[in-house]
Amino acid sequence: MNKELHADELFKEFKETSITEFFRKNRAHLGYSGKLRSLTTAIHELVTNSLDACEEAGILPELFIEIKSLGQDHYLITSIDNGPGIPVRHIPNVFGKMLAGTKFHRNIQLRGQQGIGVAGVTLFSQITTGKPVKIRTSTGKGKVHEVELMVDITKNKAEIIRDNEYSEYWRGTEINCELRGVKFSLREQGPFEYIRRTAVANSHARIVFIDPEGRKTIFERSSEKIPKNPKAVKPHPQGMEVDDLLNMAKASKARKISSFLSSEFSRVSNAKVKEIQKRVDFDLNKNPRRITWAECEQIVDAIGEVKFLAPSSEGLVPIGEKQIKAAVLNILDPEFDAVLTRPPSVHSGGVPFQVEVAIAFGGHAGRETGNGVKFEIMRFGNRAPLIFDAGGCVITQAVNSVEWRRYGIRDYENAPFTVFINLVSTHIPYTSAGKQSISDEEEIMKEIRMALMEVGRKFSKYHSRKRKSEEREKKRQILLKYSTELAASLADLTKKDERKILEGLHELINERMLDSTEEVEEEEEEEVMDSFSDEGDRR
Repeated sequence: MNKELHADELFKEFKETSITEFFRKNRAHLGYSGKLRSLTTAIHELVTNSLDACEEAGILPELFIEIKSLGQDHYLITSIDNGPGIPVRHIPNVFGKMLAGTKFHRNIQLRGQQGIGVAGVTLFSQITTGKPVKIRTSTGKGKVHEVELMVDITKNKAEIIRDNEYSEYWRGTEINCELRGVKFSLREQGPFEYIRRTAVANSHARIVFIDPEGRKTIFERSSEKIPKNPKAVKPHPQGMEVDDLLNMAKASKARKISSFLSSEFSRVSNAKVKEIQKRVDFDLNKNPRRITWAECEQIVDAIGEVKFLAPSSEGLVPIGEKQIKAAVLNILDPEFDAVLTRPPSVHSGGVPFQVEVAIAFGGHAGRETGNGVKFEIMRFGNRAPLIFDAGGCVITQAVNSVEWRRYGIRDYENAPFTVFINLVSTHIPYTSAGKQSISDEEEIMKEIRMALMEVGRKFSKYHSRKRKSEEREKKRQILLKYSTELAASLADLTKKDERKILEGLHELINERMLDSTEEVEEEEEEEVMDSFSDEGDRR
């Protein structure tokens, strides 16, 4: 019979666990699961960190990524950028402290969101090799720091174990880290494909990539335009949770709840505050730091009854149709392409977002496999490629929900076709900290589908013209073939010059075929529009 234990005995092992210790034991939450995925995740975090830093500093990104093999499933990653550099006092927090950074606390559009990414690389490197991460950085003031860093897992804090300072006029950051238990592959989920897709979505970046076999690939920039810096925007009141409102009120410096609402949220004017006041049973002149949970519930309910303007889109920075087209042409060199940016919308009650879509057909479009070229979906969140967890992603679900046969692609899974989709938002609803899949939000699904159907109609028109053009050309060649025999027979009958008769027949055939082309194009445009006029109603 088991001995009954006192409550004090049960709680002897009760102790606090640091966030770093949690992720050390649960590294799959950060995307470090499986040999291939772990290596690609590390590359993803280093690249997105460099691009964000360069863009915020107004610098055209120059990235160098090299993966060297040090043995079986053992690699050295070198990442160099020409960014603003990192002041040495911030290095321990940037590379070794979880949930610390410049992104999480701001409502702003950036690739990273949680302040975990590059610190996760440091942690993964350390727990697989036991070695420090080496960092070389300079802010361009003539001093370079070479630092070695180790993370104190129990304290969620990094320590510099070596700092060598020397003089050199260079600016940027170089990271060297070893990883064990990972594997390089040229498969779709591998680092090369991640870099290729990064180049497609970031036409302003120049990226040099060297793989473990020594193969060097240079993705030249196709645009000299640095994306404008996104603006941090105030949260929209719609979709606000009671707990969020309570915490914001307690931290506010405003002296009245009314001024707190109008100053801390977007689209809340004095007139809207008055509407809210009519729907609650307490005075909004009350100090916000004394607000109760029940009062916050009343405000949230009142907000749900008041009509607000949609969130401002000034915090959104899409890639832009011109830049996407340039990148698609530069990387895929397609036979046909179409690009579309949807107007801004909102998800989750009040979070602004925008959808950008491009399709490419022919050329280097599609995904090369051992069984030929396959249909390819390129998913992006704020320009960052999403390589894994495609099945549960709203982007994949939206693409698969479209009836591609209606647009002239009968066997779309085996077509040389690439679909590019970039979701732009101040907060992308990822399904996990690994940031590889976007949750199924109804508003996002609808916007992606609308964009895909619109570019699908453009392809349908092109495809129809191409097919009928090929049929006309085939018919023309047949007529030209028989015109030779006909010219000879007519020459015998009329006793006229066979060469002149043949030239006349050729001129007549070409003239008639040109007239039919113009007539068919007008008919095609009407047919395509009629064919898809009820598409939205059926969906």
